[in-house]
Parts: sequence; C-alpha cells; structure tokens
Amino acid sequence: MSQNWAICVGIDRYDNLQSLQYAKHDAEALRDFFETEAGFDKVYYFAEDAPPIATDFGEPLRSMPSGNTLRRFLRIRFEQAFLKPSDNFWFFFAGHGRRERDRDYLMPIDADPGNVAETAIAVSYVTERLRRCGAKNVILLLDACRNDGARDGQGIGADRQAGVVAVSSCSPSERSYEIADLRHGAFTYALLEGLRLQGETNCATVEKLDQHLRYRVPELCDKYRKPKQTPYTVAEPIEKQHLILLPARAKASDLGPLRLDALQAETKGDFETAEQLWWRIIAVSPTDAQAHDAIKRIAAKPSAAAGRTRTARLPVRLTRRKALAAAGAASLAAGAFIAAPSVRRQINRPALRTTSFDVVTVDEKGVRISSERCTAAGFTEMSGAAEIEMVAIPGGSFTMGSPDSEPLRQPVEGPQHHVTLAPFFISAAPVTQAQWSAIVLAHPHPIGRNLDPSPGFFRGVDLPVETITWNQAQELCLRLTEISGRTYRLPTEAEWEYACRAGTSGPFHFGPTIAPGLANYCGTGGAVCGDSNGKSIATDVYDNVTYRSGAYDKGPIGICRNTTTRAGTFPPNRFGLYDMHGNVWEYCLDVWSDNYADVPLDGSPNQEGSQGDYRVLRGGSWSHNPAICRSAYRDAIDPTVTGWQGRIGLRVVCTV
Repeated sequence: MSQNWAICVGIDRYDNLQSLQYAKHDAEALRDFFETEAGFDKVYYFAEDAPPIATDFGEPLRSMPSGNTLRRFLRIRFEQAFLKPSDNFWFFFAGHGRRERDRDYLMPIDADPGNVAETAIAVSYVTERLRRCGAKNVILLLDACRNDGARDGQGIGADRQAGVVAVSSCSPSERSYEIADLRHGAFTYALLEGLRLQGETNCATVEKLDQHLRYRVPELCDKYRKPKQTPYTVAEPIEKQHLILLPARAKASDLGPLRLDALQAETKGDFETAEQLWWRIIAVSPTDAQAHDAIKRIAAKPSAAAGRTRTARLPVRLTRRKALAAAGAASLAAGAFIAAPSVRRQINRPALRTTSFDVVTVDEKGVRISSERCTAAGFTEMSGAAEIEMVAIPGGSFTMGSPDSEPLRQPVEGPQHHVTLAPFFISAAPVTQAQWSAIVLAHPHPIGRNLDPSPGFFRGVDLPVETITWNQAQELCLRLTEISGRTYRLPTEAEWEYACRAGTSGPFHFGPTIAPGLANYCGTGGAVCGDSNGKSIATDVYDNVTYRSGAYDKGPIGICRNTTTRAGTFPPNRFGLYDMHGNVWEYCLDVWSDNYADVPLDGSPNQEGSQGDYRVLRGGSWSHNPAICRSAYRDAIDPTVTGWQGRIGLRVVCTV
C-alpha cells in the first residue's frame, strides 16, 4: 500500500506584511484531516505556536515558519530518499505568496517584501527538495496571496513544477480571500469539503478535485461578496490529473483513466510507472483481475525491457498534453472550403490508430439507461502540449435540422433536408489554450492577421481557447496548415451537425434530454447566465424566445458551473467527440442563412447568406440554456467580434 506524508504550514502574523486571520486555522484543519480522517503516515506542522518537530535522532526541530527554519528543514529532511516511488508527499501552505520577477514565492513569517528573492522561499526550491523524498507523486496545495481586502501582488501558481501536481488557490491575475463567517480561506474551506466527499461525487482524483474547486470557490466568494477567485491545477506530466489522491474515497468508476495510463506506460516500455499505476488501481479495487494480471505480466518482463523501442501506441486521452512543438509549410485561402495550396507540396498522410471509449445513453428523465463501448480511428497532430486528437468521421448521409415536434425547436432549424458528406477528420474536442499558443509560437508570422498567443478569459492550458473572433479562428487554421503540411479549416455547418449527432436523430447525441453529468451548460434557469466584461448578462430571453426552466423537456434541473471545463470531463458521442453540447460555442465556415430552404446538400459551406457576412455558431456554451445546446440549434455572429466573454471557441477539420 502507498504511504502518504505531508507538510502543513500556516502563518497568520507576519513581521513585515499585513497579518491574516485564518491561515493558521486552515493549516491546522488540514493537518487534522490528514492525520485523523485520511490516516496519513506522517504530518509535519509548522505554525507560530506549533509543538517542536521530533527527529529520528538529536534535538527536536523548531516549528516556527521562519525562512531559516523552513529552508533548513527542507534541506536536511529531504537530503536522501525515504519513500517509495508509489508513495505521495503533500505540501500545504496557507499565508502570503508573491510573484516576483517571473518566479513564485512563499512568504515565511519574517519575509521582507522589499527583498523577496533572499527572504522568501521559491516554490521551485520547495518542489525540488520534495521530489528528493523518493515519492513520484508530489502534491502542492497553495492557498497563498491572501488578504481580507485590497492588496498588492498577484496570485502564485504561474510557474510549472515538473513532476508535481500544483493546486493554486487563485489564478495568477487574482487574489485569495478569507471569509470570516467560515473562519477559513475560501480555497481551504472548499478543499476540505472536496476531500471529504464520498460516493460518486468524491474528489478522489486530481481531475475531480480540480473541477470541485473551480466550481465551489467562486460560488463561496459570490455568496460572501468577495471578488472573483478561481483556483486552478497544473499537473506535470498531464497524466497526473488521473492520480488517485485518496484511494479510500475512490470508486471503481474513477479507475478508467488510470487504466489507460497504465496500459500506455506498458506500451511505451515504462514498466516502473505502469506498475505504480496498477498498484494504485489495486489500492482502490483489491480484487481487480486486470491489475493483478498486469503486475504478473510486468514482473515477468526481462530487465532489458525498459530499453525496448516503442512499436505501438495506445490512445492518448484528450487531457494529455505536455510541451510545445512543430514546424512545416504551405497555405490555405481564408474562407475557402478546400483551397488549392499556394505552393505545390507533398501531402503528409497520417498514420491512423484506434481508440476505444464508453458512450452513454439516457432516457427522457436524464437517467442513464445504457453504456456501450465504441471505437474510432484517428491521428495526433502536433506534439506535446499541442497534441490535437483528430478523429476520422466516416462519410455518409443524415437528416439535417430538427422536426417540428422537437421541444423548443426554432424555425431557423428547418426545413429538414437530406445531406450526403464525404469522410473528414475533426478534432475530438475544442482547441485548447495550450494548442492555440503552441501553433502561434510555432508560426509567429501572420498569414492574414496577427494573433494573441494567449487569448481567453478562463485561464488553463487544457481549457478551451475562447473570446476569439471568427477571423482569428480562420487565421489559426491557416497557420496549422502551414505547420503540418495538411489542410486545416473550420467545419462546415453540415459537417458539424453530422459529427455532433454521430448517427442519432434526437435533441442530444446521448438521448432526448440532458443532465449535469453529461455536458457543461446553464441548468439553473433562464436563457443565459453569468457575467461578461464585469457585468451580469443573465436573461430569460434569447433571440426573442423565453427560457425559464433549467431543465430540457422532462429532464432534470441542472447547475451552472460558471466556467469552461476540460475536454474529457463528460462522456463522448459515438464518433468519439467531446463537448459537442455546451462548454463553448464553435465557429463554422458557413455564412448565416435564416433557414435551410436553399443550402448545399453535399456538406459544403453555404456561401450565400441572409445577414451579410455573419458566420454560423453551433453547440451552445456553459452559460446557455440546454435547449440552446441542442444538436440542431443555430446561431450567428459578426466575424470581427468575439461575442460574450469566455463563450466562443473553435474545433478544426482536416481534409487529407
């Protein structure tokens, strides 16, 4: 069984900084949880009046969280490894943090804000020492940059810590807040809530804890009238999002991603990592036959196996992104469906692989009635953090639009008509911020217009890029075409709906209604929820239609997460595509038309619209009523504007 060790640091009174009220209480509460409820093997506690820390031999160590004490403890205790690779080491800090000269620092009790580099402790130094303990899993929980009102400095967490899961209390442009009514910082209060959850709503994995914090902390700040505070998590490598933090609280349903990680590690010949992952599965499910067989299989491998060349590749999960990369040549005429390249080039045809995944179906009340295993072919474009999973969509025919009988159906969704399409590839999820940045950095020179390498309102490398114009989305496709040597563009409206439906004909690809566990949408009532540019845009009316209920037809009332979510958070459709309903609107090539009376029937884009150059939007977003997120729902936007903040992104199509 894996061991869990931890360090908890809480600082209220500072020599040279404004005092805090509940940082020490937060650290104490987390220490008590680790020791009493989670059964940790060892917890070191640093606070102003904490008892001395016993040592293996010699005098006890002081527990005063001064710079010298903390640095000395980190240096001496972590000089040699004392844990196994499968163990976990947790580090919790509650107090002031500071971002100085592009580095993240924790402020000990005697830190000098005028001399941060010498008196504070760099987060990178903390992680470098912690990794020496021998445990492969180091978890940082940083409730820093705290104040009860206005303060200077930015939230820490911008530094990426190699080999570490870093959970930061606020985004780099925000601050963390204490809530007197709770006697806690908002982050730590939500953290303790999440760690205590059991059953299917548990936060036993990094990914589930991250989702809980990103929803719950803003909710608490809003309730207690604090400014916006958005926690975020950076896992390095990205596979650590699937790390089981607390095996005792995990369910068998939490093990799927971990199995894929374990199998992929075996495929790559990384048997040490694979064995650790299989043992983590056994910690949750002791009788798991697949895991026990894998352990035996790995034990039988010759010692030279670690050096074998990888000959096969299992599917990479959508949330697995690592570094930036790529280069290439050619161009695509903006707005064209299939444009002739400006220079002759050798088409770089990709090698395809097969991916397996579970598809969910629900009844009219949103209750899951079946789950089936499906497969899809595809390839990976770019590499590292920029990996874009491209899924092969088979050619075929379908009925586009919605029938008159579909609840909340709009006139622009008809008349229904038959469309026949050629095969194409489409990205399995909306383009992420990491992918956008990597493409812009790999091709920094504009083809038609300049691009911000880091746009978006909700910050997170694995979150969809958003708050971009249609013209900017087109430019990204042009640059990706140049880089890859393959033709990339936005999907046509027919391709988008065909890909979304994946052989279904109802309002949603998973059935006749929608539920909170299936997509990211506004299920609390009204047509639109949330803010834009600091002002509420909540309304019951959208495009002259009133939406009051947060449920669709006979389905359940939902929630509003008030943020985008990572691809892979919700089940895919039968083509293996994620987030076709909600999360962010997606641009299409087509010019807007008020109906389908005279549109192409071969899947090509409609170029003769009824509203000038307005372009089609599909899919709805996290802030829109479920009826607006249906497969057939259509909207439009001027190609030069970004729309409401945080709500419009893109998905790319490749024609090979």
